[in-house]
Amino acid sequence: MRVGGTEGLGALRRNYVKYYGRRLARRLDNYLARQSLVPNQPVLAPALFPWAAMVEERWEAIAAEARILLRHREELPFLQDISPDQSRISPDDKWRAFFLYVFGQRMENNCSRCPQTAALLKQVPGIQNALLSFLAPGKIVPAHRGFSKSIIRCHLGLVVPEPPNQCFIDIGEARYSWQQGRLLIFDDTYRHSISNNSDQERVVLLFDVPRPLKLPGRLLRDAIFWAVRRTGYVKGAIRNQARWEQRQSCSDLPNAFGRNPELRLTAETSTTSR
Repeated sequence: MRVGGTEGLGALRRNYVKYYGRRLARRLDNYLARQSLVPNQPVLAPALFPWAAMVEERWEAIAAEARILLRHREELPFLQDISPDQSRISPDDKWRAFFLYVFGQRMENNCSRCPQTAALLKQVPGIQNALLSFLAPGKIVPAHRGFSKSIIRCHLGLVVPEPPNQCFIDIGEARYSWQQGRLLIFDDTYRHSISNNSDQERVVLLFDVPRPLKLPGRLLRDAIFWAVRRTGYVKGAIRNQARWEQRQSCSDLPNAFGRNPELRLTAETSTTSR
């Protein structure tokens, strides 16, 4: 297939970097696994992370903000609108994402709309990515892997369909279901897939934190973060997020997302614990 113009060259360069970057990442992952201060296994116990109890205790305040966003679901961007590389695993309209952090950069406008969630994330050390993730009924996310063992992925269950066997995530060789107010913490370099076979929406707070490592591993991890933040993958996602916010602020729709005062939740939202 002939590829011409700067866009074609950009696509070739992007594919080249992705291909060789993944090969290098696998080699680096072997080293990071040996440096890890937490087990090198698919799913990790929340007790390994000092901040986990605080997150679970405040889940109701986060869920309250998520439910307001859910009522305006059609205003939210598709995951692939912000991160086009995700179109391989989500080419349809059934996965919407409300980004709060993109590889360490805080999305100030979105954080201002969810102050309780933003305040919680600020207390979790080293947040890299964070979003409220909305999966529609019937959504299937095929098996895939994360890019590096330098991060640990966390899901906080907010709106969980019933029964559990209708909405689940397969990680490695085991199947897990979300629970409201509970964290599911895992190494996303293990193959994982998601199925929402229910007739209900599934909502989680998805966030990534740095893997706890010995000093040499931390130096490598920080170098990986430094390099990734300078890629087109991250810069493009931040640009796409800014464009989406601009479209919302200029919208004349009667329930324009950016202008809806209901979305500007106040600190009066309760933080009652389980």
